[in-house]
Amino acid sequence: MEKHDIDYTPALWNYIHGVSVRESEAQVSLRAETLKDKYAIMQIPPEQGQFMAFLVKAIGAKRIIEIGTYTGYSALCMAQALPADGTLVACDLYDAWLPIARPHWEQAGVAGKIDFRLGDAVDTMDGLIADGQSGTYDLVFIDADKPNLDRYYERALALLRPGGIVAVDNVLLFGAVLDKTVLTGQLAVLIGDDAIAAVQDLNAKIAADPRVETLSLLPIGDGLTLALKR
Repeated sequence: MEKHDIDYTPALWNYIHGVSVRESEAQVSLRAETLKDKYAIMQIPPEQGQFMAFLVKAIGAKRIIEIGTYTGYSALCMAQALPADGTLVACDLYDAWLPIARPHWEQAGVAGKIDFRLGDAVDTMDGLIADGQSGTYDLVFIDADKPNLDRYYERALALLRPGGIVAVDNVLLFGAVLDKTVLTGQLAVLIGDDAIAAVQDLNAKIAADPRVETLSLLPIGDGLTLALKR
């Protein structure tokens, strides 16, 4: 038996959560409320939120950009790990879920760290670059529409400092990067051929990109790639 043959049963996942995931009351409440939404599949799982918080602490991040905020769980996880003077620019094309996100950010006492930017994230990132903020961010987390992945990635590299990390979510697409027939029902509607092609292209690009020093594709959540800028 190889390690990749481990069967992650619900019981084993429950064990992993029980011994490794620490959530604040705000995180637990936000996840519960998000489950009521028809797009709840878009939310990262708690073990990934825990990892993102660990990453923020481990690299001493103070400045973060998040592309795709949804109901705000990942922003909450990372903001809680930021120091008191840390900031997180949360970009989303929609503010329909902000009434869910903001009360939980406030409950956790991190609302002041989160700068929510409504609109096209490409425009927001271009604005940050035009404002002279290139090379000043520690971490960029990309968890948004897949056809624009390459545009987000290129701007992330511009905005990151050397040694900063770009984290790209959903790089496995539930296995559709190899076999799109695994997508059924709601997932098949949410993830089309253009999204699959965009993820495949970015995965290949990052693997060969000389601008990043090291990278790792982690089988956490729906697949998370970490790349360290040279």
